[in-house]
Order: sequence, then C-alpha cells, then structure tokens
Amino acid sequence: MTGAAPLLSLRLSVDYRNKPGVLRDVSLEIQPGEIVGLVGQSGSGKSTLSLAILRLLHLKGGTARGDLFFGGADLSVKTEAQMRSLRGREISIVLQSPLSSLNPALRIGSQLSEAWRAHAASTQAECSVAIGNALSSVSLPNDADFLRRRPGQLSVGQAQRVIIAMAILHRPSLLTVPPDHCIVAVAAHSRMRGTSLTEASLAESPAASYMGILYISHDLLSVAALCHRIAILNAGEIVECGPPSQIFGAPEHAYTQKLVAALPRLPDFSSKPSLASSRRADPALTRA
Repeated sequence: MTGAAPLLSLRLSVDYRNKPGVLRDVSLEIQPGEIVGLVGQSGSGKSTLSLAILRLLHLKGGTARGDLFFGGADLSVKTEAQMRSLRGREISIVLQSPLSSLNPALRIGSQLSEAWRAHAASTQAECSVAIGNALSSVSLPNDADFLRRRPGQLSVGQAQRVIIAMAILHRPSLLTVPPDHCIVAVAAHSRMRGTSLTEASLAESPAASYMGILYISHDLLSVAALCHRIAILNAGEIVECGPPSQIFGAPEHAYTQKLVAALPRLPDFSSKPSLASSRRADPALTRA
C-alpha cells in the first residue's frame, strides 16, 4: 500500500458489562481502496470490532477505550447526530441476513429510494441514477419489473445483492462486511472462479475502486483472493497481519500456523493476480 494517510486508524479495547476484555488493544489501519480481511473463529471479537467502528457498541451494552480515527477525524468525540450522518453515507455496512434485513411489505425500488433519501436531498432523476448505478455495480437489473418486486419475490442471492447495492448507494469511503455465515454463495453465476457472486460483486464493483473494505470472515481461504492484507483475530487480539502471501506462505504466529495447517489446500498466488490486486492496478477505476 502507499504511504498515504489511512482511511481508518484504530487502537481499541472493548468491554461488555459481564464480559471484560472482548477486544484487547486491537490496532488496525485501512487505506483508501484497500480490502482488509479480518479472520477469526466465532467469539473472537470480529462483530464487536465492526460495531465499535460504527460506534454502535452501546446497543449491545459495550464500551470502547482507545483511539478511533476515520479520514483523520476523531470519531470518539462526535455526537450521535454526527455519527448518524456518517453511517450509511461515509461508513456503510452490509447486513448479514438479506431477506430479514429487507422490509417484506415494501417494493425493492421504494426501499432503495428510502435508503438514498436518508442522506441525500436530490431530485427523483438523481435518485434514479444513483439506484441504477448501484444495481449495475452488483449485476442486478434496473428495470421497472425488478424495482416493483418485493423481497419475497427475490432469490436469496438477489436479495443479498440488493443489500450490497444499498450499502454502496452513497459511494461510502468505508464498507464493513460482517461475518459471512448468512451470505449465500451462488458460484454458478460467479464472474470469479471459485468465488461467490456476492464476493465478486463487492470486489469488482466500480464503487469499490476507492472504497476501503473491512471483510470479516470465519473462512481464511475465502479472503485469499479478495484482500490486500489479512488480520488474524484470536481471543480479542490481532495476533498477525500481513499480505496473503505471508499469511499463507510464511505465517509467524503459532495460531496463524495452526489455521493454515488445517486448510485442505493452499491458495496459489503464482498463476493469476488476486481479484483485489487486479482491481487496484486498474487506473480507470477511480472515484468520479
């Protein structure tokens, strides 16, 4: 990565009322346009870190200590009203369960319009353009028939892509993708060999060319072709962080070595560049 100022810079410890030390002095940086994978088993603190970045820990009874900077601004001193203006516009999140995250009574077009107008005062034409761009980014149709559908008329894969379209609707600077146990892989229609459609949509979207992405996963192999760096989280601590070639080829920490040794196969970085590195190497993919 370049020596530019980080998009996100944090050093945090998090406690819950009955569970102190869920995160312990976790340090992480994400550059603009960088995809960082955060890998750890259930209970390691991945979702807690995602909530801490959004400053939503209070919803779960948690408190954070330390530093949290986004775009050079200290998020820890911002009011809730200021954070609400950032969430969804500058910092966005892909929700875990696609069908339950969408309102079953509202048409897809109405839900996308509501998501747009939550952070933008614009004309209907501008709203339609933004929705069309977001849907195109995740390979969904932008015709009247699709926009009139309700969530129950979508496949799970289509619903997941609608959720991603909502998350990138405002072209946020930082996108957080939570644990992927509810993300449905539709590999038969993938543009990326061995990668789910939703993963390809995230990494190949034009919006992602400037967007920093924190991709949270239980699966170490799933982040290999997507991420520039991988952070290994164990028991509330990041024990190792480095490029995929290091994590898979020369892991330093004993826990990382254990994870890699348990894999059925190792990714091959010699045959083709990763999806992430290919995307960043394309100078045509820049923010408008």
